[in-house]
Amino acid sequence: MYILALDSTAVTASAALWRDGAMVAQYVLNSGHTHSTTLLPMIRHMLDTAGVSVADIDCMASSVGPGSFTGIRIGIATVKGLAFGTDKPCVSVSSLEAMAYGMRSVNGIVCPVINARRTQYYSALFRVHNGAVTRLTDDDIILGADLDAVLAPYDEPVYLTGDGYESARGFITHPQLMYTPESCRWPTAFAVAEAASVRMQNADAETVFTPDDMVPVYLRKTQAEREREERLA
Repeated sequence: MYILALDSTAVTASAALWRDGAMVAQYVLNSGHTHSTTLLPMIRHMLDTAGVSVADIDCMASSVGPGSFTGIRIGIATVKGLAFGTDKPCVSVSSLEAMAYGMRSVNGIVCPVINARRTQYYSALFRVHNGAVTRLTDDDIILGADLDAVLAPYDEPVYLTGDGYESARGFITHPQLMYTPESCRWPTAFAVAEAASVRMQNADAETVFTPDDMVPVYLRKTQAEREREERLA
């Protein structure tokens, strides 16, 4: 089975082609260009190089947030556009969960931290053991000052990942806080594909994954909404 997976929720844009548990191809770009101009060319070049067409894809997946509001919408719209007029399943994946799948080589607590500004982070906790990922908390937005208390109950190695890695470390005194190489701190489309495949395997036989089910997960109001509320106040 082929899965075409995307991630555009962070500064990087990523597209991956997954087949039966193995990575066929992955394209990652961190050029500073907007994802709206880079994502489709990346997909086209990756599929052409791999000798695979969109018609060959069995499932499409995208991270749906939290993260960059614009990036989230671009990823979802791209998947919906590619799946338009087909019956291909489309799987939504939390960007935080995908980042935990990107850390499957470790054993311990994985804490993704995406910078949400104003010393806040989009975060959740996952336990990774022998390649299996178990969610411990829901996706949430949390103050950096509260991260230490959230991690304190866990007497095991703790790994941060995400674009908030450097700043979040300053809030944490956990004695088993481990180092995460920079190459493992960015979300990747391959990790999205891994999470999507597990979600499909664990789904009930009656579950249907459709493009209409893909909705953005923001966890906070948009800047326009916040500014409007401030003006009204």
